Amino acid sequence: MSPDPRLARIPPARWPSREEAVASRLFSALRVGACTARTRTWVPAMVPWRASADGFVTDDVLDWYGRFADGRPGVLVVEATGIRDVPSGPLLRAGDDRFVPGLRRLVDVVRERSGGRTRLFLQVLDFLAVKRRPEKATWVRRFLRLGDVHRERLERSPTGAGIARLPEAELREALLALPHAELLAILDAREVEELEKGYRERVTDVHQPHVRELPRVLPGLFAAAAARAREAGFDGVELHYAHAYTLASFLSRTNDRADGYGGTLAGRARLAVEVAEAVRARVGTDWTVGVRLLGDEAIPGGSTIEDACHHALALARAGLDFVSVSKGGKFDDAQQPKVGEAVYPYTGPSGHECMPTVKIEGGPFGRNLHLARAIRAHLRGAGCTSAVVASGGMNDFEGAERALADGTCDFVAAARQSLADPDWWLKLELGRGAEIRRCLYTNYCEALDQRHEQVTCQLWDRDMAAGDPGRAGIARSNDGRRRLVPPPWRA
Repeated sequence: MSPDPRLARIPPARWPSREEAVASRLFSALRVGACTARTRTWVPAMVPWRASADGFVTDDVLDWYGRFADGRPGVLVVEATGIRDVPSGPLLRAGDDRFVPGLRRLVDVVRERSGGRTRLFLQVLDFLAVKRRPEKATWVRRFLRLGDVHRERLERSPTGAGIARLPEAELREALLALPHAELLAILDAREVEELEKGYRERVTDVHQPHVRELPRVLPGLFAAAAARAREAGFDGVELHYAHAYTLASFLSRTNDRADGYGGTLAGRARLAVEVAEAVRARVGTDWTVGVRLLGDEAIPGGSTIEDACHHALALARAGLDFVSVSKGGKFDDAQQPKVGEAVYPYTGPSGHECMPTVKIEGGPFGRNLHLARAIRAHLRGAGCTSAVVASGGMNDFEGAERALADGTCDFVAAARQSLADPDWWLKLELGRGAEIRRCLYTNYCEALDQRHEQVTCQLWDRDMAAGDPGRAGIARSNDGRRRLVPPPWRA
């Protein structure tokens, strides 16, 4: 069968000998904050949906991170971990001291499985409420906040004038009988979104007390979570200021808050800086603190690389030791979810830029390196030495080595390639690159994440028939159809 011409081809790779790898920049040590990474190889945070329903570390979580530790990356970042002590499904949490023992077990497993060669950071985040897309009848009957403005719009509509003055209960039923386009015409933009995509809070919803108070609340919550990570034995923490989450929304050009925490560049960066300062004050200067930051929101009217350079410098001056650069992944342009499902920020154009596949023009390979390069140049030009981590379709030795050599970045991160083959860094280092299982970049894994199912890789099961001792004893996903842990590799 001939290859699909619509798909970008995975570039061929030349794998280094063991001697070449050992002498390379990629496999040289580098200090990042208070610790030194043995190599410049980095596995960024990925949420595998293996935590317990109440946010605790499980044996499946330990197996997941232990398997990445087998590949001995220089740095391994543990998945997005909530800073609040609130129900959030099978997502790790650090919002209370009771989570510390489980996190400590996780640290111990990574230390043991990597032979002490991998530095371990915990990514911490905050997020606002997102509700599932409702049934139309349910939303109109229960959640639409009817007011005079809706009746006034009905009076001006071609078929709605006759129902505009009905009692509320009757009016709601009459609205359901309208053609859908006419119903949408009497709603404002937020109401249309709530009906068509589900309710979603924004940092600009300052009419809500808990949103208005975020600048007062978040620095302490992030600082406390970071302190728990330090108590658990992590080497550092990564503050999640990217994608669709709270701090990224404060940094965004779409943030027009008028209370000093929005509008201008400095205003939008203010809370992010205050959180960074609070974390640094809590954990001290002898522990690594960094940030995951968007180099480009990739949405109309959103932040660009110029904004990112400003934010990165402000955060470096606030004491952060590294900037891990990402792109896109916003709710703003996400596809409409099905009824009963929540909007997912990696389904629209910005999501495709965040996790580009072989179906996107040009493919994913090194696609976002220019963002890391611009941020690093801006930092160095201002005299800041914070490390810069580049990611985005990195899957070969020469591309990684070139990015380090030309000043694009200080560390090279690979998420999906590391998922496809957690041993790939070690195979490179040992001169056994020909044995690497290369990611296909179809986002099979991302589709599972979207459904909050245990994340696996389509390549893992291909080795089941050859080389594995048999199907019995292999940990399987909840549906029994997929392998839960990558196949073992013997160095």
